[in-house]
Amino acid sequence: MISLLFAAATALVLTIFLTPVAIRILRERSIGQFIQEEVEGHSHKRGTPTMGGVVMVVAVVLAYVVAHLRLWSPSAGFEWRVTNISVQGWLALLALVGMGLIGFLDDYVKYARKRNLGLSKRWKFLGQLVIAGVFAWGAQAAGVSTELSFTRGLGWDLGPWLYAGLVLLMLTATANAVNLTDGLDGLVAGSGALVFGAYALIGFWQFRESAFYGVEGALDLAVVAAAVIGAVGGFLWWNAAPAQIFMGDVGSQALGGALAALALLTNTHLLLVLIGGLYVLETVSVILQVFSFRVFGKRIFRIAPVHHHFEMAGWPETTVIIRFWIISGIMVAVGVGIFYGDWAVANEGVLP
Repeated sequence: MISLLFAAATALVLTIFLTPVAIRILRERSIGQFIQEEVEGHSHKRGTPTMGGVVMVVAVVLAYVVAHLRLWSPSAGFEWRVTNISVQGWLALLALVGMGLIGFLDDYVKYARKRNLGLSKRWKFLGQLVIAGVFAWGAQAAGVSTELSFTRGLGWDLGPWLYAGLVLLMLTATANAVNLTDGLDGLVAGSGALVFGAYALIGFWQFRESAFYGVEGALDLAVVAAAVIGAVGGFLWWNAAPAQIFMGDVGSQALGGALAALALLTNTHLLLVLIGGLYVLETVSVILQVFSFRVFGKRIFRIAPVHHHFEMAGWPETTVIIRFWIISGIMVAVGVGIFYGDWAVANEGVLP
């Protein structure tokens, strides 16, 4: 538990104090946000520093490493050592950094071209394919279960190739879903704190009940989740409306990659649909909009993703953000409740 708190506190402090430095550097280099013309009421955000997600990624990695340093213990007193870092923890960081790198390249291309068009779909997918392939290989080499799961295994072993396909699907889908949601000040940072909070709880509970779940490296995964909570919390300090900096694709892609990795490594593949319900809602709104327009020639929403629809309907931006945070919180509560309920039913009579 101490390592979780230490990771979260370290990442929080790093992002709170490093983000203003990033803002100043980005302004000096005129690295600002490009705004879609069809999004009404956002013209004032044009030029706001972006790519702030770099700070979050760095903070998470440093906080994770620092959480494994031991300077003192009750038994040995003062000492300098590094506690064991699990393969699962490194894999979660691989997804965070790898997907963040793809997002960084996407942001950089937008900056170089001076327009809201980054990497082509081909190059972006190729990068995601490489990250997914390395992740799938590493996960299977580390003995991560390839069984399809909800709160735990469902009895269907996917095997190496189908599992690799699942990894690719989850990494790309989650990264893109979080990226689609990142359209309002603080929306992803605030909801991300809730979603990663769920995985900090899940990882810690799986560690506590290791005989029941059999998930290796569960505590380390909880540490990664805690570090992300601290990072998005510190970033939200500067990203809350009116935002002084945006996380950019580097931030949203990194968070999406880390989220998918935590679901894969904690064997809660399908539960992610509930816990990340807000991101699913945003993605579905885009899919429905595109389908309806191409098939019927009509739009379901005034504009997609759906958070912009409510803006155009007259809701103030802060109202949309807070209400979407509430939706995310409800979905997280349902997901964690089902996760705990499954354990409670299976362990009836031994509740703590």
